[in-house]
Amino acid sequence: MRRRAFISLLGGAAAAWPLAARAQQGERMRRIGVLMNTVADDTVFQIRLGAFLQGLAVLGWTIGRNMRIEIRWSGGKADDARRYAAELVAFAPDVILAHGVSTVRPLLQATRTVPIVFPIASDPVGMGLVDSLARPGGNATGFMSFEYTLSGKWLELLKEIAPGVTRVAVLQDPTQGEEPARLPSFRSWRGRLGWK
Repeated sequence: MRRRAFISLLGGAAAAWPLAARAQQGERMRRIGVLMNTVADDTVFQIRLGAFLQGLAVLGWTIGRNMRIEIRWSGGKADDARRYAAELVAFAPDVILAHGVSTVRPLLQATRTVPIVFPIASDPVGMGLVDSLARPGGNATGFMSFEYTLSGKWLELLKEIAPGVTRVAVLQDPTQGEEPARLPSFRSWRGRLGWK
């Protein structure tokens, strides 16, 4: 009986040997590129990047074991964003994480094949990053920062807070791509509320 158990054990070990050898060779190294639109010492973005890396770790991704990551910080400078986009594409990543329109656009100019994921973009359709929210098309996808029809609700809330207000002005920063997308909602609600 002991002899049969020993032979079974030996046979099982011999069958498992190739699996163990493959496991020791290591997993395929995945490459992730990250392009941030701020400076490297920005505390908020360091926290966000830390949360991203922590999320990857929870899913079993470890830097140096099965993942390599390249991070670039454009500091909001368009020339740096274009240069870093080219560098990251040359890195041949499996995916690129890009924060904001100012980083996604140069990446889309540099590649139409590497998947680009943006965690936040003000108006991905209006800014030309995706074809539509339902069917992004192309190689970019991500999340919209908020629904623009809510902009009009701000006016409604203002009317409730200050019923005597009859005229409103909207200030916008021309460097921010999201502003033109908000205006139709403001105009629509302004008319409903009887404002000029």
